[in-house]
Amino acid sequence: PDGRPPYDDYPVVFLPPYENPPAWIPPHERVYHPDYNNELTQFLPRTIQLQKPSGAQLGFNIRGGKASQLGIFISKVIPDSDAHRAGLQEGDQVLAVNQVDFQDIEHGKAVEILKTAREINMQVRFFPY
Repeated sequence: PDGRPPYDDYPVVFLPPYENPPAWIPPHERVYHPDYNNELTQFLPRTIQLQKPSGAQLGFNIRGGKASQLGIFISKVIPDSDAHRAGLQEGDQVLAVNQVDFQDIEHGKAVEILKTAREINMQVRFFPY
């Protein structure tokens, strides 16, 4: 009467068999749990500690900054440098250096902080863009 086909004419949809979800795991344990972790640990924030003697090279290059609206990223890590040995890698986003937020910093200021610091405590996370 209202233009819709009768109920029996609708197609039958077969749903896939019900799958058992993994057991509930507290969120703080999931990142290292095999049922949950899809190699996501590589994207967790890490701390990189570097000592830089006076006049020494950093062992890595950065790109980005406020002008690019992307944040500061590691564009190159010199092989066998201290930075490389400390675990810094290309594609790391620098979140902070010595408690200074690097997520909204000008490129020049970031370079200055990295060049003048003798000890560098970096918060980074792998975030290749």
